[in-house]
Amino acid sequence: MFESAELGQSIPDAEYAKLEPKLRADLLDAQYALLQSKAFPMIILVNGVDGAGKGETVNLLTEWMDPRHIQSHAFGAKLPEEMGRPEMWRFWRALPPKGKIGVLFGNWYTSPIVDRVQGRTKDAALAADLVRVRRFEKLLTDDGAVLVKLWFHLSKSAQRKRLKELESSARTRWRVTPNDWKAFKSYSKYAKISERVLRETSTGEAPWIVIEGTDPNYRSITAGKTVLAALRARLEAAAGASARASKRAAKSNHTVIRTVDTSKILKDLPFVERLSKAKYTKQIEVLQGQLNLLSRSPKMKKHAVVVVMEGMDAAGKGGAIRRITQALDARVYDIVPIAAPTEEERAQPYLWRFWRHLPRHGRFLIFDRSWYGRVLVERVEGYASPDAWMRAYNEINDFEVQLQEAGIVLVKLWLAVTKDEQLKRFKEREATKFKQFKITPDDWRNRKKWDDYVAAAGDMIDRTSTAIAPWKIVEANDKHLARVRVIETIIARMKEAF
Repeated sequence: MFESAELGQSIPDAEYAKLEPKLRADLLDAQYALLQSKAFPMIILVNGVDGAGKGETVNLLTEWMDPRHIQSHAFGAKLPEEMGRPEMWRFWRALPPKGKIGVLFGNWYTSPIVDRVQGRTKDAALAADLVRVRRFEKLLTDDGAVLVKLWFHLSKSAQRKRLKELESSARTRWRVTPNDWKAFKSYSKYAKISERVLRETSTGEAPWIVIEGTDPNYRSITAGKTVLAALRARLEAAAGASARASKRAAKSNHTVIRTVDTSKILKDLPFVERLSKAKYTKQIEVLQGQLNLLSRSPKMKKHAVVVVMEGMDAAGKGGAIRRITQALDARVYDIVPIAAPTEEERAQPYLWRFWRHLPRHGRFLIFDRSWYGRVLVERVEGYASPDAWMRAYNEINDFEVQLQEAGIVLVKLWLAVTKDEQLKRFKEREATKFKQFKITPDDWRNRKKWDDYVAAAGDMIDRTSTAIAPWKIVEANDKHLARVRVIETIIARMKEAF
């Protein structure tokens, strides 16, 4: 693959002086067209050989365009706030919103390559890392992002020459560290591993562009033209995308071909078990004590707990959450209520708003509604296209695998009530002054689509209840029983993980 870098390519200064002004103007025009349309983000990954001009090229691109709308991030060793969180957390937080350009140094390719070269991982671990990278990049491109992957290459002799040149000048000596020379000694191994990584992650949606870095003129013009071509192509495609999307949506009519009636998962629940108030009072106190002890266990130093509360309106999620938090130290938990996405959240992939909240080890996080909104309310109400919510099942499963790998204990609870019980609770809320804030016109409107929500929830449970992140369906017609079952489930999942 590195042979495609066109080694020895150069652009004379006179030719560069002619090309550079027009390229700058075209890039600036394309950037402002992107900013105005807010149709998609552009993500530029910068990787390659030390000394190949990565930093200089990005500085030049930033100079050529409006730096106010370019977000550059350089990732080195993990910061304290990144410890105990999933590996990809730091990158999700750095994603640019629609209309902006993000430049990422030391991105998700760096650790897999360095760890394999230095012997900290084996081939199997590298292969698993690359699978995760491909799935992540597909999620980004499926969501509309333009992903430009630039690999700046130098031959071994060219790299040695470049490092010595930098060392020879007082102005640039600081850019060469002992680690750079240490890496140089492993050049052949880096080249071998890097070529494998590029070969296995260069896809139709996100191909690698290998740029020979010896000549700065060639390097700069090639990088600029690559970014410009990608921007122009997507802007042209986006111009007609809305009309095509509308036609596809009308044609599909949000129809799903069903081979199994998954709605039976909820429809066939018996709802017969009850728990008296006296027994509830005794049991809840014991369970809260057990949960408190587990939350203070030394094993929490290697774990975090994320509780997902889902269910029909008026199923008792709020009451169950209060019983959980009563058992916990207020300093170790957070509750995140999920409503309609904000403008900032709509400018990002839908999982972004959840990645940003993930806790570090030792903490609890409770989501009141969650990422499952994509396959529930967004599906039923038509806010997400069929393509978007149908691919979300795999995206969610992959997300939850990453949580588990990071030591997060994920507890997914669906609180189920019958349609008659929901009606009873709605009327009670309307009649009780201090409960009236809980009932809104949206609740009544959603109730009219009860069967649609049951069908969507059945599909969700069927397709996302996995061995590492199973769903627990809690029959919640009896609130006392439901609260006991909720805490029992959290305790059981924590003990299993510990």
